[in-house]
Amino acid sequence: MTSAELAKPSRKQRVRTLWISDVHLGTRDCQAEHLSQFLKGYHADRIYLVGDIIDGWKLRSGMYWPQAHTNVIRRLLTMSKRGTEVIYVTGNHDEFLRRYSKLMLGNIQLVDEAVHVTADGRHLLVIHGDQFDVITRYHRWLAFLGDSAYEFTLTLNRWLNHWRARYGYGYWSLSAYLKHKVKTAVSFISDFEEAIAHECVKRELHGVVCGHIHHAEIRKVGEVDYLNCGDWVESCTALIEHWDGSIELYRLADAQAREAELKAIKVAEPA
Repeated sequence: MTSAELAKPSRKQRVRTLWISDVHLGTRDCQAEHLSQFLKGYHADRIYLVGDIIDGWKLRSGMYWPQAHTNVIRRLLTMSKRGTEVIYVTGNHDEFLRRYSKLMLGNIQLVDEAVHVTADGRHLLVIHGDQFDVITRYHRWLAFLGDSAYEFTLTLNRWLNHWRARYGYGYWSLSAYLKHKVKTAVSFISDFEEAIAHECVKRELHGVVCGHIHHAEIRKVGEVDYLNCGDWVESCTALIEHWDGSIELYRLADAQAREAELKAIKVAEPA
């Protein structure tokens, strides 16, 4: 059984909403196979694509688009045809789409931001989040430089997990580990969270769902519900709203661990 297969839920679940962000289709580090398997496991009334789904920055410098990336697009189109409302929220890596904001094609809508009302009545701002990143907004050359350094880290991450898989170990994110260890990265994440939470207070909203910083989290920032989707290049995470309005953070690593544990239990059971 492959690690992508382990990411698939044991049965299809009917959920109210899915949020995914920072897929970066068009890059070698996009974990499209895992995402396709994840999407196949759910029936959702609505799915938000919370920015950086397609990496326009990378595609400018060279074309990389394997079949697995096409499969993600096809899966989303299939969900749309079957009644799922797909709302594509633009990000900085797919900013070329911002000129087409408010475009609607059947069940697919392109926007720069949205407000989602949960089943329990909370109003959540859905936005990629680059608007609250000082480096992205005012020091674009630093953003491109940081993107190159991040890409190098992801390359190391890819090789590391290749060898971990060969020796039977689960997925582990090197870049996520470094983020937690480097004080400046921790400070940046905290500043980002505070800035976006302040915007919610100004708009009198209950919370925010965002992406951009590749750091999945559900927590309170003051009185604001802060929910970050994470990404599908290193941590492979998503947010899931259930029918009672509760929102769950899905992590590929946790799903793999549960599947491995269940497999071990079945092997240990007497025939």
